[in-house]
Amino acid sequence: MNIRPIRTESDYEIALGEISAYIDNEPALDSEEGDRFEILATLVEAYEAKHYPIELPDPIEAIRFRMEQGGLTVKPAESLIGR
Repeated sequence: MNIRPIRTESDYEIALGEISAYIDNEPALDSEEGDRFEILATLVEAYEAKHYPIELPDPIEAIRFRMEQGGLTVKPAESLIGR
C-alpha cells in the first residue's frame, strides 16, 4: 500500500479522485482496499480541516436562517417565546 501525506492542492485532488472511486464501490472494511480507503479519507479530512475550515455560524444568524427556511417571521415567533 503506497500512501503519501497530502501536502499540496495537487495531492489533495489526487486523493479525492481515489476516494471517489471507492464511494461508488466501497470496499470491505477488513480488506487492504478498505484500509486504503479509510486512510485516504482520514488524510483528506485532516487536509480539509487545515485548508478549508468551516466556522461555526453565529447563533442568532443560525436561528434567523432556520426561521427563513420555515417561512417564519419574528411576529409569530414572538407569540411563542413571549416578548
